[in-house]
Amino acid sequence: MERMLVLGASGLVGRALIRQFQDKYELYGTYRSSLPDLPEDRRFQLEVGEIDKGSKIVRHLRPAVVISSLRGNYDEQLALHERVAVEMNPIGSRMYYFSTTNVFDGDDSRPHTEEDTPVSTSDYGSFKIQCENRLKDALKERAVIIRIPAIWGKESPRWNQLVQSRRGQKPVEVYANVRCTHMLDVTLAKQTAFLVDHRLEGTFHLSSSDSITQSEFYEQLLEKGGGDSSLLQHRYHQDKETMYYFALASARKEIPDSLKNTNADIIGALLAR
Repeated sequence: MERMLVLGASGLVGRALIRQFQDKYELYGTYRSSLPDLPEDRRFQLEVGEIDKGSKIVRHLRPAVVISSLRGNYDEQLALHERVAVEMNPIGSRMYYFSTTNVFDGDDSRPHTEEDTPVSTSDYGSFKIQCENRLKDALKERAVIIRIPAIWGKESPRWNQLVQSRRGQKPVEVYANVRCTHMLDVTLAKQTAFLVDHRLEGTFHLSSSDSITQSEFYEQLLEKGGGDSSLLQHRYHQDKETMYYFALASARKEIPDSLKNTNADIIGALLAR
């Protein structure tokens, strides 16, 4: 059985990946504080700034696949990914790197596909572009870039925050003029598994197949869940009624429709008992 290393195995995405791949690979994972659902000898405590330690983990394990869903200081993440790529090159490992919608936050006039050139005005988006490029330069076709939108799940911070706001009757600010795409953690894991299993290459946008305004998404979550949408405080991005987009679309055709979700599917899954 081939080895897989998940960098950031204790986060929302990392936990979903561990569940998805547990029967297919000899799984290992890194974590910062919360323990991932892995045997003690297959999990490694790793601060993002511990570059040498991260490098040694990869050199020791020689994984066939590395999936990165790390968070933390941008400069330290860049340095760690560069060193990990150096260790991966001699053994022919494949890297699946989770990036973000923010690589397009410099152009909010439309949804963006994999064929669009990233343009970002934020520190976060610019960092992600830089990390994408360095991994592609180092690993060539063995670096697969996976751009994702806001991730939701029954254990996600976004969902928990909304539940707490509802219980405490605390207001939630939402934009009425920003169309967004979203993704479920479990669906993301399944689509990532499809990429890994079929050894697909390049850049992928893994996202809901449709977009919805942020305010509509939250309204449906609250109303269909028996809550009160009056908690929502509607705002306008840029203080204009113009429609803006923080959304991913895909020009790739490989992923089957059976693995895709709409926003309605995501809302239904979150509200399911």
